[in-house]
Formats: sequence, C-alpha cells, structure tokens
Amino acid sequence: MNVRTIGAMVGFALMTAAASFAQIPDEAAINKALAAAHAKYKGLQEGKNADYIPALAKVDSNVFGLALVTVDGKVHTLGDIKTEVSIQSISKVFTMAKVMEESGTDAIRDNMGVDATGQVFNSIVAVEQYKGAEMNPLVNPGAIASTSMVKGANYDEIWNKIIGYYNDFAGRDLTVLQDVYESEAATNQRNQAIAHLMYAYGHIKEEPVRATDIYTKQCSVGVNAKDLAVMAATLANGGKNPVTGKQVLKSEYVPEVLAVMATAGLYDDSGKWLYRTGLPAKSGVGGGIIAVSPGKFGIAVVSPPLDAAGNSVRAQNAIADVSNALGGNPYAVTPK
Repeated sequence: MNVRTIGAMVGFALMTAAASFAQIPDEAAINKALAAAHAKYKGLQEGKNADYIPALAKVDSNVFGLALVTVDGKVHTLGDIKTEVSIQSISKVFTMAKVMEESGTDAIRDNMGVDATGQVFNSIVAVEQYKGAEMNPLVNPGAIASTSMVKGANYDEIWNKIIGYYNDFAGRDLTVLQDVYESEAATNQRNQAIAHLMYAYGHIKEEPVRATDIYTKQCSVGVNAKDLAVMAATLANGGKNPVTGKQVLKSEYVPEVLAVMATAGLYDDSGKWLYRTGLPAKSGVGGGIIAVSPGKFGIAVVSPPLDAAGNSVRAQNAIADVSNALGGNPYAVTPK
C-alpha cells in the first residue's frame, strides 16, 4: 500500500467519521473539561523551553493558556490567552494548505512527499536518503520547499500572501515577533544548508536563500492560544472560519491537510499522539499545539516547556484530557 493511499485513507476516515457522528459538545461540558485540565496541569514542571533559538529560551515557562472553538463559532478560553508565542512549526500546516489551494494536492505529494521520514524534523540524512523526496511538508526540508512553492513575483508578494492567509485562519491581523525573527535568522545555518540541498535536488526551484528567510519569518509570527484554536477550528469546520464566517481553505483540501497532520504533526512522537488521541495535530517549539476534532472543534494550548521530541508537555496532556472528556476522537465510534 503506497503513501498516497494511506494518506487518503486517514483523511477519508477522519472526515467520514466526523460527518457521520459529529456532535458538538455543550458549553457546560467544554468549560468543565477545560477547567479540569487547567487545574490538573498548571503545576506540572516537566520539560524545558527550546534553547537552540536563543529568544525561545527567554519566554516565560509558566505561560499556560487553553482555548477551544467549536465549529458553530463559540469560543472558550482559560488561563493565559493574551501572551503571544511564536507559531514556529504550526505555521507549516497553513503554508502547506496555501500551496494545495494554489497548485493542487499533487504538487505537495509529488515535490516532497507526504510520508513521515523516521528522522528528526531538521534531518539532513532524511534529505540525502531519497534526494529530498519521501518526506512531508511538516519537517523542515519539506516546509522550506512548501514556502518556496507559494506563488509570487517577489519576496514581499509571497510574504504578504502567507501572512494574509494566516490572518484569515486566525480571524485577526497577526504580526511577526521581531526578536524571535532576528534570533532565529542569526542561528538558522542548518536550515540554510537544508534549503540549498533541496535546491540541489530540484525540490526548491529558485532562490533557496529567499525561501529560507520567508520560512524563518513565518515561524516567528506571534499567536496566542485563542488564535491557534480559531485556526484549528477552521480546519475542523471544513476550511470555513467559524468565527468570521470566511471560507479560507476549500473544503476539498481539508482531508489531505488533516492526513499529513495525523501522520507527521508531532515530530518523532506523531504515532504515539495519534494512538493516544486520534486527533490530527501540529506542535511548534514555541510551545503551542493545535488539534482538530473534525466536525466538532479545534483546540489549542500554549505552554513553552517541551519534551525530548519538541512537543509541549502541558499542551499534550491538557488536549488529550479535554478531547477524551468531550468525545473528540474521530475514530471512537459507539456501535448503533
């Protein structure tokens, strides 16, 4: 069974289960689940901030914000939802979606692939193994290639298209955290090398330096827990932002986006996460995680301390508990 078939099966199962059995949890149940998770994990001291980007090491480790947005547009928040962290790798989901809309799903599959690499997210070995193919848009080589595929005549046109797309998903104007961007740009030599290698193998067609810098800037966009939950809820709602009512992503592309999130969204622990929750998700080393319960809700948690795989410790636990309490797993179907 090839990768395309597996990805299609995952996406189809998620969307079919959602369409057939989705029931939006009631507000009282949501508030109770969020409160229980926040109380249970606010004192958890496991993990540590990412420090390979100096600016991330300085972020307050006590930040802990939870947000859940239902597909009918109701917003539920708890904890710190004002503090912005950098979106980091969560951005990869939305740039991938933009490329799908502009060029079709085959463009992603054929250029860098949609398979989990079995290597760390910034692996050069993974690039070398298959000459830049057989990976996915949620690891750095595939993500930088995705950024390079966004259409535009110049840097500004490409960037404005990307940030505008993120704004539509979040339902508000987002901005770059300049300190994070400058810190990351000063320490991204490995990503520069990866981009040049992808260029050498033909997966980046032109200007790998520009692609790397735009990618670095997209990772530095500031978001809070509510922003991320609205972005996740837009995917849960078939690409339509449930708060603003704007159709951001064509619904026909949502299954493919969710399939890649399900198979590669939490770095090396993507399989463990899917086994635990059934939720397509994406983490970022800034401390955020988004997760999607198709047809029901999007949920996000921001908490900077990460585990060894690069995923927020509090966020994983809180999202799993809330989803389990609300029946979020799209694979958990009660027999009729």
